[in-house]
Amino acid sequence: MRVLKLFLIFLLAGSSFLNAQNADRKFISVSQKNAVVEVKTNDGSYQIKPYSAKIVETSFIPNGEVYNPNSHAVVLNPENTEFNITEKEISIQLKTSGIRVEIRKNPFQILYFYNDKPLISERKGYVKTEEFETLDFNLTTDEILYGGGARALGMNRRGNRLQLYNRAHYGYETHSELMNFTMPLVFSSNLYAVHFDNAPIGYLDLDSKKDNSLVYETISGRKTYQVVAGDSWKDLIEQYTILTGKQPMIPRWALGNFSSRFGYHSQEETINTIDQFLKDEIPVDAIILDLFWFGKEMKGTMGNFEFLKDSFPNPKNMIADLKAKGVKTILITEPFILTTSGKWNEAVEKDILGKTKEGKPYTYDFYFGNTGIIDIFKPEGKAWFWEVYKKFNDYGVAGWWGDLGEPEVHPSDLQHATGSADEVHNIYGHNWAKLVFEGYQKEFPNQRPFILMRAGYSGSQHYGMIPWSGDVNRSWGGLQSQPEIALQMGMQGMGYMHSDLGGFAGNNLDDELYTRWLQYGVFQPIYRPHAQEEVPSEPVFREPKTKALAKKSIELRYSLLPYNYTLVFENNQKGTPLMRPLFFEEANASVFVNDKSYLWGDSFLVSPVVKQGISEQEVYFPANSNWYNFYTDEKVGGGQTKLVSLNEEGIPTYVRGGAFIPRIQPIQNTDLYNLKSFDLHFYFDETVKESNGHLFNDDGETPNAFEKGKYEILNFESEYKNNRLYIEIESKIGKNYQFSKKMTNLLIHNISKKPKKVTGNIYTWDKNNQTLLIPVLLNDPSVKKVKIKLTY
Repeated sequence: MRVLKLFLIFLLAGSSFLNAQNADRKFISVSQKNAVVEVKTNDGSYQIKPYSAKIVETSFIPNGEVYNPNSHAVVLNPENTEFNITEKEISIQLKTSGIRVEIRKNPFQILYFYNDKPLISERKGYVKTEEFETLDFNLTTDEILYGGGARALGMNRRGNRLQLYNRAHYGYETHSELMNFTMPLVFSSNLYAVHFDNAPIGYLDLDSKKDNSLVYETISGRKTYQVVAGDSWKDLIEQYTILTGKQPMIPRWALGNFSSRFGYHSQEETINTIDQFLKDEIPVDAIILDLFWFGKEMKGTMGNFEFLKDSFPNPKNMIADLKAKGVKTILITEPFILTTSGKWNEAVEKDILGKTKEGKPYTYDFYFGNTGIIDIFKPEGKAWFWEVYKKFNDYGVAGWWGDLGEPEVHPSDLQHATGSADEVHNIYGHNWAKLVFEGYQKEFPNQRPFILMRAGYSGSQHYGMIPWSGDVNRSWGGLQSQPEIALQMGMQGMGYMHSDLGGFAGNNLDDELYTRWLQYGVFQPIYRPHAQEEVPSEPVFREPKTKALAKKSIELRYSLLPYNYTLVFENNQKGTPLMRPLFFEEANASVFVNDKSYLWGDSFLVSPVVKQGISEQEVYFPANSNWYNFYTDEKVGGGQTKLVSLNEEGIPTYVRGGAFIPRIQPIQNTDLYNLKSFDLHFYFDETVKESNGHLFNDDGETPNAFEKGKYEILNFESEYKNNRLYIEIESKIGKNYQFSKKMTNLLIHNISKKPKKVTGNIYTWDKNNQTLLIPVLLNDPSVKKVKIKLTY
């Protein structure tokens, strides 16, 4: 029977396991040194090593080349995992408790399995062409492919040949083949990922020839890839982020509302803008200063890295004044130093710039002027650039915006300390974020950095990068591509991908578009309206109705801070994205592959409104749960598509039956955040016999607070049996955290009849809203139990 099952699996796998590899490659020998297995062939050698039972790395070293062990993405040290090797006449088996690698001798081929399930196999393997060095694989006929970084192509990226060259796409809408942030990474609906661990530019061909092939093409560098397997989508992404690093927890204030535009021209304008937020009582936590902080004009001043005294006469006082109002200051920086800037001569003297092949500073023209670029791969360049951040952190600057980091213009013949522009182009933004992050670790170890950048590489999340989706057009088409970009990047480790809310490019004044984009923003990682200044991005400068609707969205965002901050913790611990595709919930990925709806955490189903003037839209409700309208508590059964009515005050949002949603009352800024009194919403559902949830809390600013024991976790559990509902709340306190008492307002939804009894608690039943309110005082960390006898 087992032989039959395995035979069927191989047939179902299709061409992935039936196509042989490069016919000219001949097996010679196999050997093992420590955990690394070396397979010699006539044209080179393979080095294969397991990182764990779910991750294996394979490198091909052509004859005449030396193995390069240096990765820009991988941070995991291999666990104490070794292959169990079995050699037979026709094949070699390299086994772990999960992943198995099979090497067939003649014709030569390498195949990968997980728990005896076929994953992927090399087809031609390594091949050198006139233009590229390639790694060639088989695909099954039906698998769906994701990855390759940020694109607007539809969720299934199979059929595309994706260029791997970070490049801005100004004013894109529904289609963009190449954007700021590319990655040599592919995820399969068969629950595996392949990461091509190499920095130089190239292409990722996801079966564009329709021959069931996956081909990585590069101009040079390592021929190394990792195969990652998972038991579920969450597990697969966790394994990938174990390999490339978890995202550090962002400061809590970064979940608040940002005031941002291109840009604020003076200290007076900056202060007046925040004062308008305070006057209108619209929550705000940060303001971002674009390039006018160092120059009056858009062109000719980039690289000054000094406040322009005419416009910002007393920046330290300004930053302190904003801080006193609960508002953080964020400055933009770019890696370009113009020849007309105040720092040009110093940059030349310090020898920190990219060079020509003759060793002179490489200068060239781009939109902002004649420029050189900081060589962050050179120790002197890295140290010089860090001093900019260190200086202004001492001013009180709380975060950084690194713009144009693709880099936006990067001539191929420009030379960096570690290679040509094309060899390091795609890791420039990655290393820039690393520079800032490691600087904070060394100089400001008690502060979580805020690093906003639009370009990076595999693993940039490990260095705290918060990416955004570039200069999207201020249009409905621009909005329509945003869920896809955020969901794809979240799967690829970049859980904080977000958009300029309202759209960036163009002077389109569309209040409906602005409102719908900000409503979507409530349920995406970073809440940052930003745009060119012809049309205001800040709600305080919009007409009264639009301002009121924006205020409502922002207040909802703040009320969800306990829930959202817990998602930050989950992402930090497991790599789980904050925004999650519906196929995380159901295996049939093809049904949802281009659906705009998504999960916000595990508990919310969100369906953004991305079309103008519509009064209803279809929403699919994932099976195996009932869903409750967040605004009305209307129940909708799972496993169906339903046409839902729209209103202008919010987008379709539903809560999973059995979910716990912690909330607070809206606050002006996160400096006022505390859990002395908070609301715990529980969405009772008779079909859910048991459920649980949790709330993570710390001071919102200490790096690695969880690992340092400076945290608390409130765990919530429900059990429903024999017409009795039991709810428990328990505090888990870190060894270096001081417990403080809390009043928890437990609000249970969907209680249609007055309970017969609530043990030990005062309660209020609201007949009209069908809710039950029970105050629960948490005056010590012990378990608090609520027992409710219902009348059903």
